[in-house]
Amino acid sequence: MSSHWIGKKTFVAFLLIGLSCEQAPVQSPQKSGRLIEEPQVEVDLEDIRNKGHLNALVDNNSMSYFYYKGGPVGFEYELLSRFCKHLGVDLKITVITSIEDAINMLNNGTGDIIAFPLTVTSERTRLVNFAETLFTTNQVLVQRKPENWQENPFLAEKSLIRDPSELIGQPVYVKYGSSFKERLEHLSEEIGGEINIIEDSASSETESLIKQVAEGQIDYTVTDQTIAMVNAAYYPNLDVNTPVSLLQRIAWAVRKNSPELLDAINGWLSIVKRDGTFKVIYDRYFNSPRTSVKRKESDFSSLGGNKISVYDDLIKEKAEELGWDWRLLASMIYQESTFIPNAESWAGARGLMQLMPSTGKYYGAQDLLDPTQNILAGVNFLKFLDRQWSKTISDPEERIKFMLASYNVGFSHVIDARNLTRKYKGNPTQWEGEVEKYLLLKSDPKFYRDPIVKAGYCRCEEPVKYVKEILERYEEYKRYIN
Repeated sequence: MSSHWIGKKTFVAFLLIGLSCEQAPVQSPQKSGRLIEEPQVEVDLEDIRNKGHLNALVDNNSMSYFYYKGGPVGFEYELLSRFCKHLGVDLKITVITSIEDAINMLNNGTGDIIAFPLTVTSERTRLVNFAETLFTTNQVLVQRKPENWQENPFLAEKSLIRDPSELIGQPVYVKYGSSFKERLEHLSEEIGGEINIIEDSASSETESLIKQVAEGQIDYTVTDQTIAMVNAAYYPNLDVNTPVSLLQRIAWAVRKNSPELLDAINGWLSIVKRDGTFKVIYDRYFNSPRTSVKRKESDFSSLGGNKISVYDDLIKEKAEELGWDWRLLASMIYQESTFIPNAESWAGARGLMQLMPSTGKYYGAQDLLDPTQNILAGVNFLKFLDRQWSKTISDPEERIKFMLASYNVGFSHVIDARNLTRKYKGNPTQWEGEVEKYLLLKSDPKFYRDPIVKAGYCRCEEPVKYVKEILERYEEYKRYIN
């Protein structure tokens, strides 16, 4: 069934039913705070380009954004990544479950864009500016099929709710602050009876409610058909074929005072929809239920599994020897090779930890394409760097940044940057804003020709980015992987 489809009879029924804005009584949790209705900052496209990154507020679910086999994936993530590349800025993601919190964080400047599968409503249009429509979908009732549904599909069908009026008096759980609550309030008025609408906690996710329906903990929830169909492929005992709304628009949102950013998003969306990129990404997440189920069932998915790679046990063993959280070492290996054991760089670095043959042999690896030998040698090299930096960097967390930079660009270049930091009255034991600053300046003749610089010229954007991305991914791993 297409996400744009709604049954003809149901469509006619909704047209005939009068709409009302009166609200039905609901049970809801304590609100998280006052809703910020106006922008509190002046940040638009030029400011985003100047700071070098776009702050995106996203939801964590099996379509929008999650981790799979060590790396971020998802419909929103793929689109945002391409948009940021188009702008020439980095992407910075903050996961927010509550739509109310997302709107507040947008208007207080914490985020620049809400990249949820966000339904366009009149109330939200008062608070934010929506970009062009990503796609349209309708809201559907998620209910559980009877236990014998496979044996007698006809009787199973008769036991399911197809007429929305049958929801009168029934408890229907919805995500806190979502448009699903508003739709059910209107539906209660339309059918002439109250639906018992129960907003779940502000930290809950729609997919957790769908799971509760599948497992028999609750009977009903409402969600967008796109999300419902993917989850129905994962939980075959779910029925998602009862629409409770007409087609609704899904779009991203920006602050009211960010017109240039809005224009940039709309212009870029026009391009990727025209050249087919958008359709490829949309189909990957919404029209490929088998692939979605495979990802969700995988041990390597942050949505249900607790693994990062097939090498986790080996990484844990070696990380313990190093004194690191194993997820940090995993993040580093992902940065080096995305866990491809036979990866080889243009310069000849090989294997999971991308070691040069001479370095690998010195630190104990005869065959760099053997994962065990490669990780052994890489960790031995890190142990050497730890011994060297422990002489001058006492803070273990700070020392890790110097180790990572040295692993990427070489010990001598980082030493040069420390010497420059000291010369210009900075703090040579602090990475961020201090040593990293002078490492970046090693492409400037004024600095790389300084007599205290021994290793010479370095185009060092890569090691600075290397450290930053590994540590950011590590924080994400800590969020999702025990």
